[in-house]
Amino acid sequence: MIRIGSVVIRVEDLARQKAFWMAALDYVDREGDDDDFALLKPRDGLGPNVSLDEHAAPASLPPRIHLDLYAEDQEAEIERLVSLGARRVEWAKRPPDADYVILEDPEGNRFCVIDASG
Repeated sequence: MIRIGSVVIRVEDLARQKAFWMAALDYVDREGDDDDFALLKPRDGLGPNVSLDEHAAPASLPPRIHLDLYAEDQEAEIERLVSLGARRVEWAKRPPDADYVILEDPEGNRFCVIDASG
């Protein structure tokens, strides 16, 4: 049996992205990482790790893979994430009754915040 241990995100500014994702997800840093790689793990130990790999890589739109973050209070979480440096992404094809909002991190890596209240 295998499981997802870590989702890897390519970044250009490791320190900035590390600060954003640690605050966004309430993750902690693993000690001993390299200057160009960081493994972030859930503070409570539940869920997959998020690894940040400082490596220039062109962004593709739409992204081939993205994170879906589930929130009980979607609007509050969106506001919090925006205050940390995320930006809303407008998409003309988003259905009016969609349960997700598209955001991007400070470097433009997209992710969705899903309304998990219902």
